[in-house]
Amino acid sequence: MEDTLGLAAIPAITVICYLIAAAIKTTTLNRKYLPVICGTIGGILGTVAMYIMPDYPANDVLTAAAIGIASGFAATGVHQIFKQIKK
Repeated sequence: MEDTLGLAAIPAITVICYLIAAAIKTTTLNRKYLPVICGTIGGILGTVAMYIMPDYPANDVLTAAAIGIASGFAATGVHQIFKQIKK
């Protein structure tokens, strides 16, 4: 059971990146930078999660950052899916 709690961090990173992207959309910043911003924030969150969550599914900084970056990019993908479904 303990091993599955660390996996919950991955969708949590995606949700946090999605919410940050939604907040950034309200500013004058060009939206073309959102995937890069989400990827960067995700990488940072993934690395931080490795240090504060003992059961995080990564044992080194590179893997933790890669998981976070993929989760950050997934946030922009989730937005595009909803955007395309609305059309």
